[in-house]
Amino acid sequence: MASHADYKAAKEAFVSGMTGSTVHHVNNISLVAFASLALYLSIRTRLPSPKPPAFLPSFALLVAPLLLSMTLAAHRPLLLACALALPAALLCALLPRRETGTPLPHASPRRADTTTHTGERLAALSAYRAHMMLETVLAILAVDFPVFPRALAKCETYGVSFMDLGVGAFVFAQGVGSARALVHDASYARRPLAPKLAHAARRSAPVLALGLARVLLVKGTQYPEHVSEYGAHWNFFLTLAALPVLQVLLHPLLARMPAALLALLVAGAHELVLGAGLAAYVLHAPRVSLVSANKEGLASLPGYLAIQLLGLSAGTVVLPPSPAHYRRQQRAAASSARPDSAPPRAKPPAPRESDKAAAELFSYAAIYWALLGACSLGGLQVSRRLANLPYVAWVVAHSASALLLYVVLLELLFAPRARARYSPVSGLKLRDADAGGAAPLAEAPPLLDAVNRNSLALFLLANVATGVVNLSMRTMHASDARALGVLGAYALGFCGVAWAARERRLISF
Repeated sequence: MASHADYKAAKEAFVSGMTGSTVHHVNNISLVAFASLALYLSIRTRLPSPKPPAFLPSFALLVAPLLLSMTLAAHRPLLLACALALPAALLCALLPRRETGTPLPHASPRRADTTTHTGERLAALSAYRAHMMLETVLAILAVDFPVFPRALAKCETYGVSFMDLGVGAFVFAQGVGSARALVHDASYARRPLAPKLAHAARRSAPVLALGLARVLLVKGTQYPEHVSEYGAHWNFFLTLAALPVLQVLLHPLLARMPAALLALLVAGAHELVLGAGLAAYVLHAPRVSLVSANKEGLASLPGYLAIQLLGLSAGTVVLPPSPAHYRRQQRAAASSARPDSAPPRAKPPAPRESDKAAAELFSYAAIYWALLGACSLGGLQVSRRLANLPYVAWVVAHSASALLLYVVLLELLFAPRARARYSPVSGLKLRDADAGGAAPLAEAPPLLDAVNRNSLALFLLANVATGVVNLSMRTMHASDARALGVLGAYALGFCGVAWAARERRLISF
């Protein structure tokens, strides 16, 4: 049996030197998540189902397909997506949607709340973040087993892969969430920097602590590490902790230009600096100082900052009731800043316009797919290690497309209908216009909502569990059957904790 040092070296080689897959392949793997959600929603809306949904059926429909898509079905993910989508389509075509209203003629249900200004319970965003989190936590352990194709592991320098997309999507989701403050108050970017910096630093402190703890644990246990991923000491937690503070530093510019424009300026300037010599430094310079030892993590920050800003821009589209809401609020805030202006009048909450949000997300995604194509034609290759312009374009194009599909599925195709209302006089069902009601907000599946609710705590748990598994067994030599057994138990335990804690927050800050 190989010594610990020999196994550590072999394990590091096992996850190093990868060249990736293709954009098409990664897209097909992502389609499995959407197809599984479509099947779940078809069953819930067409067949008698328990309320609330049971845990194990939800796990089987929403999580197990994700694990299969990156292991046994990784070479033919489109076939798995079709196998999930076909029964969903048949259910929708052959069975009518079940009535969701109350059958009692004398009942008078309360008017549904149809507005959201912060997106706290926005179904599409909850599902997007939850599936992104599930794919991430499954991949960080699965990559240590041979059953996970090497083409899906992070690329060494250039190329696209499923795991390369995951870290960028995580940052994009962080940016979408950061838009809440601006959507709630469009003048937020104009406020003094010092209090906002203190607030951002306080919220980033737990993530920073996790990043530092990970450094100490990895070095103290001689855990196998991929140094060229972020550097000798840097890790993804430190990147996540730094980005909110860097974003606040750009608020004076955000108050004067669209977030998307600022993001493209940051990404473009970063690409110019990379071309001027930074890329050569990152890829070839020896690690002789603290800065050079962590050159990948430090040099990639501008690219990840651009992704986060573009996520913020997308957040201003999907979080308010209407995509135009934030732009109107911005103009009102700019005009109210003038001394001679009257204070803006408060307006009643508006109904959510999911179709308009979908249209804007479609155009948003199309722009960045086109930018990725232009980069490819110009000879620029995607590099997560550098977080260059093509990487930014790819991550944002894919993430916007994913968010669009969640909006279409949850808020348009399977949107909840207004509850049935009956006349107290005749007992007859009223038409929608006469009932005066509005369709309630869509809701994400409870399991996905539970994962999204405690995402930070669950991500920490997943990292700890990954370390425990790797320290307790030699994953690189595990058979496919044993690997799937371990991964299945890991996924079931992860989701079980999320389900058990679905009514409370495990970490509050």
